[in-house]
Amino acid sequence: MPDRSMPSKESGQIVRFRPRDASRSGWRWPVQRTRPNETPVADLSKYENSKGEDDYRHRMTMNALALVATTILVVVGIWLSVSIADMVKKQDCYLQGGRNCNQLHIPQTER
Repeated sequence: MPDRSMPSKESGQIVRFRPRDASRSGWRWPVQRTRPNETPVADLSKYENSKGEDDYRHRMTMNALALVATTILVVVGIWLSVSIADMVKKQDCYLQGGRNCNQLHIPQTER
């Protein structure tokens, strides 16, 4: 078997990658030419906060609304998973031939 050790840097080979020629349809990626001293993004100064201070009240209101929305989503997700599990349990009971799959909770009366 030949020795397959890593070649040294002196015996390495450099492979030059050239761009492919145009395809059959002749379509190519558009060449973007940028002018010197021109930024590729439009003016962003319209998004800067001109007041210089943060609107603390608005930010806390948005945080509270996000907390409420997240809590609602978690509660709905838990309720949905519990109801699906209950439905699967009832379907399994019915498919096995059970006749009284719905459990009735009748309180005991004192005699």
